[in-house]
Amino acid sequence: MVVIGLLIGGSLPFVVAAMTMKSVGNAAGEMVTEIRRQFREIDGLLEGKEGVKPDSARCIEISTQAALREMVAPGLVAVLSPLIVGILLGFETLGGLLAGATVTGVLMALFMANAGGAWDNAKKAIEQGHIEGAVKGDASHNAAVVGDTIGDPFKDTSGPSLNILIKLMSIVSLVLVPLIANLT
Repeated sequence: MVVIGLLIGGSLPFVVAAMTMKSVGNAAGEMVTEIRRQFREIDGLLEGKEGVKPDSARCIEISTQAALREMVAPGLVAVLSPLIVGILLGFETLGGLLAGATVTGVLMALFMANAGGAWDNAKKAIEQGHIEGAVKGDASHNAAVVGDTIGDPFKDTSGPSLNILIKLMSIVSLVLVPLIANLT
């Protein structure tokens, strides 16, 4: 039962990371739609005319609403998985779940932080002329831009969310142990 818990727990950081990466894409899509609307509807904004201002408050509102909405599902995974596993499969499996999620989650969080930072730094190094033979606009720079597009959500969203996943699952498990003990 512990091994089953390890396997379930080891898979949860991948699920949460995928959910948070998808969330970044969804929020970015909403923001692009809003920016395009503003360019269409606010005369002179696209041309950069003096005195013409974008509706920044609307963009902040979109970002805030998307962040809150998109984090509900990963939060539910973190809260419900220990409860479901503990009730259905028992304490041993719950222990394995926490161990698997912790080991995999820590390693993934470290990977995502380092990989995201490396992709970001590669793009900056090319743009600042630190990479011999690579210049802004060439194939290397284009590849670095693609890497940075993936790297920013890696290091800014998915990696940190895994730390929260590990902590939240552990705390939920500790709080729910008496409930699980009474139900089993």
